[in-house]
Amino acid sequence: MDNPASEFGLDRAQIEALVEGALASARQKGCTQAEAGASLGTGLSVTVRKGSVETLEHQRDRSFAVTVYHGQRKGSASTSDLSAGAIDEAVAKASSIATFTAEDECTGLADAELMASDPADLSLDHPWSLTPEEAIDMASDCERAGLESDERISNSEGGSLHTGRSLRVYGNSHGFLGGYQCTSHSLSCVLVAGEGDAMERDYWYSSGRDPASLESAADIGRKAAERTLMRLGAEKISTRSVPVVFPPELARGLIGHFISAVAGTSQYRQASFLLDAIGEEVFPSFVTLSERPHLPGAAASASFDNEGVATRDRDLVSAGVLSSYVLSSYSARRLGLQTTGNAGGIHNLIVADGGRGRDEILRSMGTGFLVNELMGQGVNGVTGDYSRGASGFWIENGEIVRPVSEVTIAGNLREMFRNIVEIGNDVDERGAVRSGSILLSEMTIAGS
Repeated sequence: MDNPASEFGLDRAQIEALVEGALASARQKGCTQAEAGASLGTGLSVTVRKGSVETLEHQRDRSFAVTVYHGQRKGSASTSDLSAGAIDEAVAKASSIATFTAEDECTGLADAELMASDPADLSLDHPWSLTPEEAIDMASDCERAGLESDERISNSEGGSLHTGRSLRVYGNSHGFLGGYQCTSHSLSCVLVAGEGDAMERDYWYSSGRDPASLESAADIGRKAAERTLMRLGAEKISTRSVPVVFPPELARGLIGHFISAVAGTSQYRQASFLLDAIGEEVFPSFVTLSERPHLPGAAASASFDNEGVATRDRDLVSAGVLSSYVLSSYSARRLGLQTTGNAGGIHNLIVADGGRGRDEILRSMGTGFLVNELMGQGVNGVTGDYSRGASGFWIENGEIVRPVSEVTIAGNLREMFRNIVEIGNDVDERGAVRSGSILLSEMTIAGS
């Protein structure tokens, strides 16, 4: 259902007309190809801390971007003014810029035959008609549930709620014109436990396209409290090499390093520890990574990418073997390949699980380290070297025995991926990568 003009100031038909007008202006200025896109968004955000409203914000954003090509020369410009005159001026500036840029044989629109036709409705638009008062009440309920759950919860960094809705339209000189509306909603809580120097903080959140899919405010607050309390009494451990479990919310980031390594940009720049790895067994044979861009209501679903290319189901890794890169049209041309419909990123990467939950995985591990938080950016995408500050829990006989802090976990991503022992069925569906817990056979834990 299209938004009324009152929400965004313009409705979808009007935005499409502006995009078509920009493309027509580019043709009149002698551009050989052109593309234009508009994004309009509205939102409401609130944070309540210790029962008082700390922030209350209404957002209203709009942007219009145009890219034109004079042969193999490219120019781009953007504006937040959506008047016809401002857009025509942006086209003129982009055209002027293109006359100064160097020729690049790989630049240009994605091939016309790859454009999406009749994009499907993926159920991405679920508005949440909250008043500011209702949003404040919900954030307050979330924080209150956490603060009142245990007397050891001594402070709060707040309960926060965000709801947003956007309208996006993209068109190009191949004749493609597509758009969609989408929503995103989230509710979170951050709590502090302990006294003096022995204080710990943790959080929990729920997010989704549909507000009906969110966990309840009380459940989020109580889970944030539970996670915070589990960290009390954390201590260092001595340096050792042990099995390590990444929970789903951190396993997503681990797989994210893999996606970066097989992205076209990393490949053609020769800045990847998985350089030219197509056909290699980069994971154990039981691992399959599948892209599923058309899942209804999912966080990263899309019928077409940022270049209008139709998205499709595919296996990125099959039986542990890398079968494809993650490519836009430009990076594909640099590599002599065809775009995979990933201009703008990955679309719902599903990490196939082994059917067991986290507790079963911990029992099978016996003794090791369960990561709870990662700190720092010690990941080298060229060599694959991985070293990050961490906190978590020490596991003995398959059970959590004590919290651990101020350690560093280290390894090499290429070896870490090959050392995956099991992937759990406790899948986190809140992002573009859907993974359960991941058990690695060994990493170095640097402690005291």
